[in-house]
Amino acid sequence: MAGLVSIITPSYNSGKFIADTILSVQAQTYPNWEMIIVDDCSTDKTPAIVSDFSAHDHRIKFYQLQKNSGAGVARQEAVLMASGRYIAFLDSDDLWKPEKLQKQIDFLQEQQLPFTFSFYECIDETGKPIQRMIKAPSKLKYWQLFFCNFVGNLTGIYDTQFFGKIPISNLRKRQDWMVWLTVLRKIKTAQPLKESLAYYRVRKDSISASKLDLLKHNYNVYHLFYGYNTFVSLCCMLGFLVMQLGVKPFYIKKLEPTSGTV
Repeated sequence: MAGLVSIITPSYNSGKFIADTILSVQAQTYPNWEMIIVDDCSTDKTPAIVSDFSAHDHRIKFYQLQKNSGAGVARQEAVLMASGRYIAFLDSDDLWKPEKLQKQIDFLQEQQLPFTFSFYECIDETGKPIQRMIKAPSKLKYWQLFFCNFVGNLTGIYDTQFFGKIPISNLRKRQDWMVWLTVLRKIKTAQPLKESLAYYRVRKDSISASKLDLLKHNYNVYHLFYGYNTFVSLCCMLGFLVMQLGVKPFYIKKLEPTSGTV
């Protein structure tokens, strides 16, 4: 059996979705995992739902922050508590396909890689497919990632024996992109497993649904994470817009319509 996988899941008012997220982890064909859920002071039924799961499955570990601090802080707390060789990420409204972990761990070992990710599909708030698959370059280079986040957070997995535990920024958005930038800055090129292994839930209040918010949070990555001044950060944003509008669409595949939910 390969190493333990620590699954990092922040939660906040995810009562409508988090049971399905946990069930998708429990359905994994790769059994050697722990799921660390850190709740950011939810005011709905999220804590009760997660507590019930953790009471019946010792692999699910539930913690609550003392004050609302953002997903970055919740992720960082979960990473600090992780005991697995591999770190994987899954937000509290997204889903994994059953063979997600097994296929990625096999791929890491066969290719002798410290990091990989995969393609993924999009669903709406009700779980209905949006007929869209998000792909990525077969050899993703650091400069490509610098101008466009091709790595879906719900698909990324890295080896702590190579990277150690990568710190999570306390910025409220785009912490996942900063993790992948840290990874690619070290290994220069990353290979995805070229198959859809997860479902990303597009919600009305997500930054992917608001282009203006996306621009603001991406600017903060250049300005606050990298420490660039305003002029350089704005120049980087021009590069981001070129990639986002001129290149990223080529990596979005339309799928045949299907009925029902996933």
